[in-house]
Amino acid sequence: MEDRGIDLALLCLWAFAIFFAGLIFYLHRENKREGYPLVEEPGERPRRVSIIGWPAPPPPKSYLLKGGQTVTVADGRPDLRPVAARPLARFPGAPLVPTGNPLADGVGPAAYAERADVPDKLYSGEPRIQPLRALPAFHIADRDPDPRGMKLIAGDREHVGTIVDVWIDRAEYVVRYLEAELPGAGGGRRLLVPMGFARVDGRRGRVEVSALFGEHFPGVPATRDPDQVTLLEEDRIMGYFGGGMLYASPQRAEPML
Repeated sequence: MEDRGIDLALLCLWAFAIFFAGLIFYLHRENKREGYPLVEEPGERPRRVSIIGWPAPPPPKSYLLKGGQTVTVADGRPDLRPVAARPLARFPGAPLVPTGNPLADGVGPAAYAERADVPDKLYSGEPRIQPLRALPAFHIADRDPDPRGMKLIAGDREHVGTIVDVWIDRAEYVVRYLEAELPGAGGGRRLLVPMGFARVDGRRGRVEVSALFGEHFPGVPATRDPDQVTLLEEDRIMGYFGGGMLYASPQRAEPML
């Protein structure tokens, strides 16, 4: 006699397959909130082509932030900043060659995102990253070298300035930046050096930054507030130092072999 009952195992299998397919569709669609529609690279005959693929990007979605502000993603405002670079060859995907100052123009490894021009904040609303001079409750660990007072040495071995303070990430209890002062009239200029690009040599009393040469340090983007750094300023500073890894000298852009 034939059994016409419900096969629960097969039903569960189909339910999982439908759920998993829907999950993939949802994630792939949500992944298109930023960067779409794609912009076709200019060639010999530039065209205006809307490249969205399948599925189409989702409709804009607004998020309510803690401070009462709202952020809409995607907000329909593509990044239309001019790119100071040209294609190396006339084929799609050709690498770009900088046409201006690659460190300041945000080209290639020096590129940065247009983040909000406000400081990153703790849940309490206070700035997340600040110098030690504004944080009396923080100090450098006794067993670690204190970089304050050390010389700042560039990638070409030039002594460009002195480390005067350390900027702490209060959320993760790590050093994010070293504040350096460059010599000059009127007390010199201060700038932030990302800790990821610095090597503290406690034995010789100096901080080495190989990403930039001495001539590049005066051009490091400055902060608007002496005791705070905004998200946009962080991206620009990181992009400047990151660009130096490739563009500080012509030799760095050449193949290793």
